[in-house]
Amino acid sequence: MGEAKVRPEPIYLREDEVLNRLPEKIGDVILNYKYYPGKDLYSDGKIEDEILAIVKDASRVEYPAIIERKKNWPILYHLSPLRGNIVDWLPIGRKDKVLEIGSGCGAITEKLAEKAGSVTCVDLSAKRSHINAYRNHDKDNIEIHVGNFSDIEPSLPEDYDYICMIGAFEYGQSYIHTDTPYEDFFRIIKKHVKDNGRIIIAIENKLGLKYWAGCKEDHLGTYFSGLEGYPEGGSARTFTRQGLEKIFKSCGAMEYSFYYPYPDYKFPTMIFSDKRLPSQGELTDNMRNFDRDRLVLFNEKYVFDGIMEDGLFDIFSNSYLAVIGEKLDTSYVKYSNDRAVEYALRTEIVDTPKGRIVRKIPLNESAWEHIKGMERFYELLKERYQGSGLWINPCKLMEKKGYVEFPYEKGTSLEELLDQCLEKNDMDEFYRLFDRYYELTAYGEDKAITDYDLIFANILVDGDKWTVIDYEWTVEEKVPAVEIAFRALYCYVLAEEKRNKLNLELLMGRLGIAEQAAEEYRMKEKRFQKQVTGKRKSMGELRVDIGNCCVSPMTLMELHKKEILNQRIQLYYDRGEGFQEEDSHYIPDIYLDDYRIAVEIPFDGSVKALRIDPADRSCMVKMMEFCLNGTAIPLHKKYMETNGKAVKTGCYVFDTQDPNITVRVSDLPVTGENVLSVKMEITPVPADMALDVMGAIKKFF
Repeated sequence: MGEAKVRPEPIYLREDEVLNRLPEKIGDVILNYKYYPGKDLYSDGKIEDEILAIVKDASRVEYPAIIERKKNWPILYHLSPLRGNIVDWLPIGRKDKVLEIGSGCGAITEKLAEKAGSVTCVDLSAKRSHINAYRNHDKDNIEIHVGNFSDIEPSLPEDYDYICMIGAFEYGQSYIHTDTPYEDFFRIIKKHVKDNGRIIIAIENKLGLKYWAGCKEDHLGTYFSGLEGYPEGGSARTFTRQGLEKIFKSCGAMEYSFYYPYPDYKFPTMIFSDKRLPSQGELTDNMRNFDRDRLVLFNEKYVFDGIMEDGLFDIFSNSYLAVIGEKLDTSYVKYSNDRAVEYALRTEIVDTPKGRIVRKIPLNESAWEHIKGMERFYELLKERYQGSGLWINPCKLMEKKGYVEFPYEKGTSLEELLDQCLEKNDMDEFYRLFDRYYELTAYGEDKAITDYDLIFANILVDGDKWTVIDYEWTVEEKVPAVEIAFRALYCYVLAEEKRNKLNLELLMGRLGIAEQAAEEYRMKEKRFQKQVTGKRKSMGELRVDIGNCCVSPMTLMELHKKEILNQRIQLYYDRGEGFQEEDSHYIPDIYLDDYRIAVEIPFDGSVKALRIDPADRSCMVKMMEFCLNGTAIPLHKKYMETNGKAVKTGCYVFDTQDPNITVRVSDLPVTGENVLSVKMEITPVPADMALDVMGAIKKFF
């Protein structure tokens, strides 16, 4: 262990002071203040008071509506049920004892307490611990220790089945004040887990693609600070996969595995592993800047596709979930809980002694009815498509275990095959695949059983074998095959900008769908989506409501370039033959600020007149200085004329895209070498406004 640095001793309150000021129990949750220093060492300010008031007064089922109403990042972050996805899938059972370090406001605690026999929490903040306790007041298996982990740690037992640090390990140097805080932190943690237990660490990847693409570093809120090695310091440090592995190995932890939460560990919708990495085209949900504005330097989906093609996803995944200990059987998890409660479920790919299988697991009791109906749907769909060449992946109801199970099918999704056709511009093959899709799915359409969600992504193709792998949204109704095909195309095109090259009119013609019918199908799809979501807003809609910007530097650069081009100043010389483009140039670097310019124009005795074009757009110009060889030039049409109008002496408005000011230097006292000194203020004005101003001025200058 590294040499300890000197740190202030904690200020302990007397037991009677603690009891008088802080509740030892909130509902069924126990709070322990033995090592609390008497005040919170960190806080997010007034927003924590607001969150505390919410969890005191509202039930969990009200949180989604509150999140939508408040349109606030901290409230979304601390109260969203999607936060629990990161640990929900772990095989924690009622016999397991869990330690959560950095429990905060309890978003993860809530899920752990649902699964485990007991949960011990450690957090620095009393206020956050109170939020945790109030939101989980109905749980009788939670104890929260308030104070610094290094003070509390010696009193903790050494027999935990799981130790969870979700967004906490990066603060190791705040908990442990040594020269090697992260190694020492991990060693300390490691001694508190059973020999066959597991340590779970969720953390941002220092090299996560989102940071290269323009997201600010999560802890500092600055651009590229993690990529640059935190040159400005800060309380947190994130790591690459290799950096984490180095820490684990240096502490004697040789058995570990990495999972890759996507989009990141805060609100994961998918969790990949080395046994099941994402496919090209799978990572499409990349605009997740709920907390801050961001730049958009490139399209992350396309860059992810290239990364996956070259086998580099483990280097650039936005987040890591490291499992230290015995490897898990789960290789992939997908959450479908950004929807109505009665449809919330988790899909897993699991490796078993008999081979790889797929499970769909309801996330609550009300979703069980939705799940268990899939076995009946399998039988009905199998009967409908018997003899068609379209296979239905078998569903087995595991009622005692509370999920349904499917064989794991190999193949390439029809969606991916169609994308490949578009990339190669092989439209003949695209139409062949689409026609085959329509031929297969239209089979038996007179039967009162329809897989309404028979989209291209839900069909795997392996040679001549086409298999439907997901039929969750089956209805016992007759639905025209053209409607199902239209919906598949509609969803396909909406999901990816590059697919806009498709000739939809041609496809609609192949299906015999008129525009009126297409519009009816679109409206039906909107109603279906409202049914699925329970009219709740998606995470994408919440991001828009919160109001942070996605700024494209390329767009800004083009706008700035256009602005520069519009405002650049061009100088023409008349040497007795009039003004000519060949005898002109742009004057660089003359702006003093956004609107004021200052320039000295040298010219010789051969010049008869000078023309200054102050911009390439409509504008107003105010002359601040106009001197020849140090002597002021009268602002009179004898010496100067414009193609604008004078608002008053020295102030002109131009409604043209080619404003100009001509100085007849031949009528001025010039010498062999001369200098025209000009200072003016140039303000861009919309053309229609400039025209109105000019119309109000009766006299040309």
